[in-house]
Amino acid sequence: MKKFRGLLQASHFIPTLIVTSIAFAFGVRYWWEGPAYVIAFTVFTGQLVVGWSNDLYDFTDDQRHGRSNKPLVSGLITKAYLRKWLIFMVPFSFVANLLGPLGFKGGLLYWLGIGCGVAYNFYFKFNVLSPLPYAVAFAVLPSCIAISKSITPPLWMWLGGAILGCAAHFINVIKDMDQDRESAIRGLPQRVGKSGSIATAAALIAIAAIIIY
Repeated sequence: MKKFRGLLQASHFIPTLIVTSIAFAFGVRYWWEGPAYVIAFTVFTGQLVVGWSNDLYDFTDDQRHGRSNKPLVSGLITKAYLRKWLIFMVPFSFVANLLGPLGFKGGLLYWLGIGCGVAYNFYFKFNVLSPLPYAVAFAVLPSCIAISKSITPPLWMWLGGAILGCAAHFINVIKDMDQDRESAIRGLPQRVGKSGSIATAAALIAIAAIIIY
């Protein structure tokens, strides 16, 4: 149970749950509840890859800043244990998404978003293009479900998702911004500061609301 709790914490469970719930909602919209549960599960596995790779990469920095809420820092799980599960989950999630209701096209598109999430962990969070992976990942999440039913995603879905993804990035970074700067993590939010990030996120959410509604 202790290790299971550690795996859930390492997945960044609340954001993962939010993304999974969004996938389920769109699954119900374009399919029905049965396939929607499968879509939610396969999407969940992809989010595990993003969260686990993030905690593995950030372990040294998390230790430096004493982030005891991180399971690797608190000792709930070890790096070797988390790495073992990550090595299993990458191919499992990839195959599950392609063979599930998302199908080949939808599954590949969803995994483009997962690739962007992993790329953010290892590269994009250090430079001015840090919102880009969020924009792509949030745009493809609902769109891949529409495509799985051979429906061309409307413009509001792509654009609204991308803008909301950028807003989520600015909001997510605020809490650790000072520590990020100490660690030379200089994404766009860290460059514009806390007040700038709050203002930018609010503006992006307003723009997305206009586009979607």
